[in-house]
Amino acid sequence: MHLSDEEDNYNLSLSKFESMLKTNKVFFFDSEEFEEIILHYLDMGKAFLAKKALKLALEQHPKSTGLKLVQVEMLVYDDKLDQAEKLLNELYALEPTNEEIYIQKANIYSKRDNHEKAVELLNIALQHTDDYADVYNLIGMEYLFMDNLEMAKESFIKCLEEDTDDQAALYNVVYCFEFLDQNEQAIAYLNQYIDKNPYSEIAWHQKGRLHYGLKQYEDALRAFDYATLIDEEFMGAFMEKAKSLERLKRYEEAIEAYNRTIELDDPTSYALLRIGKCHEKLGNDTLALKFYNKTVHEDPLLDKGWIAITDFYMRQKNYQKALFYVNKALNIDNENRLYWKRYAAINKEMHFFEEAEIGYRKAVELGDFQLDTWLFWVDILQFLGEFDNAVQTLLQASEYFPDEYEVEYRLAGLYYILGENDKGKFHLTNGLRMNFENHIILEELYPAVWDKKSIQNIIAKYRKD
Repeated sequence: MHLSDEEDNYNLSLSKFESMLKTNKVFFFDSEEFEEIILHYLDMGKAFLAKKALKLALEQHPKSTGLKLVQVEMLVYDDKLDQAEKLLNELYALEPTNEEIYIQKANIYSKRDNHEKAVELLNIALQHTDDYADVYNLIGMEYLFMDNLEMAKESFIKCLEEDTDDQAALYNVVYCFEFLDQNEQAIAYLNQYIDKNPYSEIAWHQKGRLHYGLKQYEDALRAFDYATLIDEEFMGAFMEKAKSLERLKRYEEAIEAYNRTIELDDPTSYALLRIGKCHEKLGNDTLALKFYNKTVHEDPLLDKGWIAITDFYMRQKNYQKALFYVNKALNIDNENRLYWKRYAAINKEMHFFEEAEIGYRKAVELGDFQLDTWLFWVDILQFLGEFDNAVQTLLQASEYFPDEYEVEYRLAGLYYILGENDKGKFHLTNGLRMNFENHIILEELYPAVWDKKSIQNIIAKYRKD
């Protein structure tokens, strides 16, 4: 009832003030009413009305420290730091123990990127305040600006000791632990916090996230379960719960959890995509495809949706459709090496070798240095009769894989084809030395080279050795 009365009085003050502006009549407000009105307009982003209210407030209460501190806040908001500092110095002479003066001075130093001085002033504010939580929170933010995550973490923990309900501080504590790569310590801290605050859905959610990051999926699921029991509309927790269930291969339950996120809010393309993946794992191909199509309908620019359909058709060996959908993904993101690799593999299966070569080349150019990508590319170049290009590509690959027999056997075969027998022999002996058992690669890829007597003699020498 008391809170309702306060709210009614607050609304009445606002209505009275706005009525005054419309009628040009002058009404009296006490200084605290003016402070609430000004801060309301600032929060609403209505700076003009806030300034108008402040002007009228100072006319009615020219000696109010609270209003002058609001004036300081507005000067800082307008980046008039020198004026704000001058006014603060005047207020300090009158009220040297007013913690708000130190907080605003700290704010000015923070704006000037002097965060050390800001912390110094906030520590003085601690000596004069009753609201320790707020000041510890501000100190934590200053340490974040300085990238001093240890001290920031310590400050946010102190803030939570004073005010266990400060959700922003709780998020910030976990952020600091994670940034410092202290996930186990973060879980230990959250366990202590939960012992005292067992109904904090945020703490359970953060604990779940940390377990998930450590691949402790059962523990993560348990934490997300608690978070969703405490808050049955906590969409983020349901989403994380679904991801954990998916990791645990409990696909039907994962689908239920993803569906719950859709009930709580508009369908997200991510949830639809994951539901499709779960159905595919369960062998529900028709439903999987239905949800993949829903995904791209919901967000036509989600390349992962088009790739999911591509992969679906690749597994079905329906390469014509797979090619259509991989092109959709490439139209959205043509800098993705994995998409180009799929494009190449699909074209290779369809015997479109020139397109396949382009795909593998683009994949490597974009940073796919996997051995199989190099080898597929080389084999395509060889099939197209581009032996010199194939050699140059293998020499590039050898920089990443200097001790890889598959590269050496291919170089040997290509050099022999090009008539560069000394180079061919060099790479053949390298391959035989690295891995004799797989010399059969030479027969499979270069039968004409394999049949040469000189080649068989070299191989026989290594067989005896």
